[in-house]
Amino acid sequence: MAHFAKVLDGKVIDIIVAEKEFFDTFVDNSAGTWIQTSYNTYGGEHKLGGTPLRKNYAGIGYVYDKPRDAFYAPQPYPSWTLNEETCLWEAPVAYPDDGNNYEWNEETQTWDEII
Repeated sequence: MAHFAKVLDGKVIDIIVAEKEFFDTFVDNSAGTWIQTSYNTYGGEHKLGGTPLRKNYAGIGYVYDKPRDAFYAPQPYPSWTLNEETCLWEAPVAYPDDGNNYEWNEETQTWDEII
């Protein structure tokens, strides 16, 4: 089975799973373009050691960046930047590595511990 994302104006609006050989019989003819995505691709790496496809698995609302031929999530916060290699968003401050849970505070540009 293969996964396909329907893209309209650079945004993912639908995702289906279909056999590649039968793909044309499942898709609709409404506006948009169907682009294959890989469920096992994240950050430009294939989780099972295969060939990564389009940097990340597409999700509804994700961006399809045609020049990069990549899917990525919408920017979560204005201060975060897109890593060009992985097409993942990165905070300006690294996530703490102490085993606790944190959430990003855009106002203070810090990770606040969730208690």
